[in-house]
Amino acid sequence: MNTAQAQLLRWVLVETSHPGNVGSAARALKTMGFSDLRLISPKISGVAQAPEAIALASGAADILESSQESPSLESAVQGCALVLGLTSRDREFGPPALNWQDARPLIQAAVAGNQRVALLFGPERTGLDNQHLSLCTHRVWLDANPLYPSLNLAQALMVCAFTLRESFCQGVNSLVPDAPESVDYADPAAVAAMLEHWRQGLEAIRYLDPANPKKLMPRLQALFARTRLQKEEIDLLRGIAKQMLLRK
Repeated sequence: MNTAQAQLLRWVLVETSHPGNVGSAARALKTMGFSDLRLISPKISGVAQAPEAIALASGAADILESSQESPSLESAVQGCALVLGLTSRDREFGPPALNWQDARPLIQAAVAGNQRVALLFGPERTGLDNQHLSLCTHRVWLDANPLYPSLNLAQALMVCAFTLRESFCQGVNSLVPDAPESVDYADPAAVAAMLEHWRQGLEAIRYLDPANPKKLMPRLQALFARTRLQKEEIDLLRGIAKQMLLRK
C-alpha cells in the first residue's frame, strides 16, 4: 500500500464518548499506515488533546494532532464518492447493506479511480443512527459471532484498517471491479441537499403532506442510495425540484 492510496481513506469517528478510544484509533491508523482521522461532535470537546487519548495513542500523537474535529458530519463526507457506515444493526430503510468482505473490493476500486472514501464509526453505546446512515452510500457490517457481534470501537477500526492494508498490499486485482475513473459520483452530502430540495418541492405540489409524511422521504432516500447518483444527475433532480417549487 502506498501513501497516495492511504491518503484517499478518511476515518470518521461520530460522537465518540471515550478519549481512550480516540487515542487507540489513532494508534491503529498509524500502525496500518493511515492518517486522515475526523472527529465529529465528540462528547468531550478537544478530545484529541485529552491525557487519556494521548496516552493510548502511544506514539501516534501526530495523528491526534492532525485530526480534525467538527460538528458537521456533512463536511466529513463531502467530496467522498464512497461512504461506508459500519454498523451491525439492520434497518428498514437506508443505504444498501453489505458485509465487510464485499465492501473491500468497492474501496479498492474507488481508490484505483482516485476517488476518496470515508468510513464512519458511530457512538460506542448506540452506534450509527438513521440520520448518520442517511449520509452513507452503504451500510457495512463485520462478520462476527451472531450471538455477540459487539466490537469495541477501536477494535472495529483496527480490523478494518488491517484488512484494508492487507488488500492493498496483496493487490487483489481479481476481486476489484473496473475502476470508475470516468464516473463522477455525487457525495452523500450533495444527495442529502437534493433530497431536502425535493421535500420542499413535493410539499409545494401537495404530494407530500408535512403533517402526515408517512415514509415517503425515507423511501426516496433508500431509492436514491441504491442508484449511486452522479453529479450531473443531482443537477437534473434539483432542476425538477425547482420546477415543483415554481408551481407553488
